[in-house]
Amino acid sequence: QGHLVQSGGGLVQPGGSLRLSCVASGSIASTYAMGWYRQVPGEERELVAYTTSGGTTNYADSVKGRFTISRDNAKNTLYLQMNSLKPEDTAVYYCTSTSTNGVSWGQGTQVTVSL
Repeated sequence: QGHLVQSGGGLVQPGGSLRLSCVASGSIASTYAMGWYRQVPGEERELVAYTTSGGTTNYADSVKGRFTISRDNAKNTLYLQMNSLKPEDTAVYYCTSTSTNGVSWGQGTQVTVSL
């Protein structure tokens, strides 16, 4: 899957929505899993959601019902649709991909939820 380039993110008010995108330089069809993590300064990176090549998805309890992870293999792109955003969702978000070539990470994108 090679290099991962993220886009999206930014500043949004509580209750708003954002969509993050993560474009891979190679095919993602053969990846075992792709996912999104987030990190707040001074804290460990935490898993937000992941999706496997078999179609399994899983979410952190804190985002269930609000976030949706999806992938478009034809576009080599992973998405994270974030709705009903809360101030506690503020963090740097990272996409990641796991395949036979190992693990790759995106560059990170800031999401800030504030009035």
